[in-house]
Amino acid sequence: MSASLLIRNISELASPTSDHGFLKVQNAAIVIEDGRIAWAGPAAQLPSSAAALPVFDAGGHAVVPGFVDSHTHFIFAGYREDEFLWRAQGLPYMEIHKRGGGIARTVSATRAASLEELRALGAARLKTMLSMGVTTVEGKSGYGLDLDTELRMLEAMQQLSQSQPVSIVTTYLGPHSIPPEFAGKPGAYIDYVIGRVLPVVAERRLARFADIFCERGIFELDDSRRYLLAAQKLGFGLKIHADEIEALGGAGLAAEVGAASADHLLKASPKDIEAMARAGVTAGVLPLTAFTLREPYAPARAMLDAGCTVALASDLNPGSCYSNSIPLIFALAVLYMNLKPEEALTGLTLSGAKSIGLEERIGSIEKGKDADLVVLDAPSFSFLPYNVGMNLALSVFKRGINVL
Repeated sequence: MSASLLIRNISELASPTSDHGFLKVQNAAIVIEDGRIAWAGPAAQLPSSAAALPVFDAGGHAVVPGFVDSHTHFIFAGYREDEFLWRAQGLPYMEIHKRGGGIARTVSATRAASLEELRALGAARLKTMLSMGVTTVEGKSGYGLDLDTELRMLEAMQQLSQSQPVSIVTTYLGPHSIPPEFAGKPGAYIDYVIGRVLPVVAERRLARFADIFCERGIFELDDSRRYLLAAQKLGFGLKIHADEIEALGGAGLAAEVGAASADHLLKASPKDIEAMARAGVTAGVLPLTAFTLREPYAPARAMLDAGCTVALASDLNPGSCYSNSIPLIFALAVLYMNLKPEEALTGLTLSGAKSIGLEERIGSIEKGKDADLVVLDAPSFSFLPYNVGMNLALSVFKRGINVL
């Protein structure tokens, strides 16, 4: 569905632009026709044809593009709150593992969940995302590590994409960890994924991207490369969890295979960051995860200075980051990652859209793009980091329809 509308009485229109600029217009208006932006600019220059349109009064508030959360694991069953508290008390990972913590716990709960249960859990999380201004989200599988559960997770996301306003881009992340059935045999598991699971996901068109957790002792460079190349041959776009724990070279591999994005990147080398910039690979940085784990933040400032496109995302998941707080992402990006407010907004809109291949359609307030917009409970977009940790999404539009 879509709508035609005039949004007026905008105190400030703020948006990145496709030519790598940033637009800020005071006392602005936006014209929407059939769900797309037909015009945006100073209210004094409003086209006369807009007079016939229904009007939404922004009430003297700022308007920004709808937020794009480009890295999440929002479909899962079960929780690990005790594990969070153990970690907060300083318990090392292996001790947590001995107590039954870790991804295997989520895998067990998710395998036991029905399609209906996964869909209901996902719907509730999407409702929370929408309340914070998220209009597009990337969702990964990866808590089944088998054929049936991975398909069920992807099917839940596909069904949810038809039943609520937030657009969902699906990613198959079967190689998220080594399942118990393949303990100590990562290569054999990659053989299974390539031969048995990827073709089914491709045939059913359940995912746009394929992702892998590339880390030492899990899936190292050779296994990651052959998985990504096999996925590429089947028509998947590529993503990679890279260099979160060690500087293994996953970021460089992302550049080598032409991935859409490499994410986490806490330990990525300057050489690999430069390779990503040359190859056009988006750097996905996930400050909520670093915050939760009390790890140093990814070097987003150095990435931007090297010419990388930098996307900000939540990494919502039940283990290392049970949060999808858009307000906290803005605060961490500006206060601790040395990003300017304009860069933070770009990272959560246009750069996020680029990392999922949708930058031509969403992510900025420009003519021809979908009218995915957030009216802020503030006079300026700079309040996003300034009003620390507060949700400023007052109204949300999806293709011109007021959905919040």
